[in-house]
Amino acid sequence: MGDDASLSERKAQLRRAAKAARDGASPLARAAAATRLYARLMHLRGAVIAGYLPIGSEVDPRHAMAALGRDNRMCVPVVASRGAPLRFREWWPGIALEKAAFGVDVPTEGGWRVPDIVIVPLLAFDADGGRLGYGGGFYDRTLPGLNGARAIGLAVEAQRMDTLPLAGTDVTLSEIVTEAGVFARVPTG
Repeated sequence: MGDDASLSERKAQLRRAAKAARDGASPLARAAAATRLYARLMHLRGAVIAGYLPIGSEVDPRHAMAALGRDNRMCVPVVASRGAPLRFREWWPGIALEKAAFGVDVPTEGGWRVPDIVIVPLLAFDADGGRLGYGGGFYDRTLPGLNGARAIGLAVEAQRMDTLPLAGTDVTLSEIVTEAGVFARVPTG
């Protein structure tokens, strides 16, 4: 139990540091990361892509989502309940939104979708694809159930850390997009 408590405390400390680093990132860095995300995905046609509606200082993917939505179906995560995987509801520019769990905006209409690609917000990441989120485990519960959906983290370089302490249930990302580039992890084995 001590190891679990020390891992939880270490993650809590890293979350505070990562949030402060992200908060301090420039608007230009955030915009450049979102533009790079669009460039990474602009060739897609007919895909179901899950973005997210940003909270706080998260990189805002909505302009990229709007552009990608011309040729693809866009959706955003919805928290069904604590401890459950995320569900994804259709999104388009101008759709009616309401505040839901954790103060996140969600669409009030539109169908439910299963994404082929999931754009994942985060607090911190490392070179091995480790992701530190807010601690609710929603993406860690959701991604394994999406039958191989491509998961792409979206961040700014200020959020990069040398290494992150990960538990066995923490899902690593195969790609992370920042203003400085696209970092793809090469699977081992």
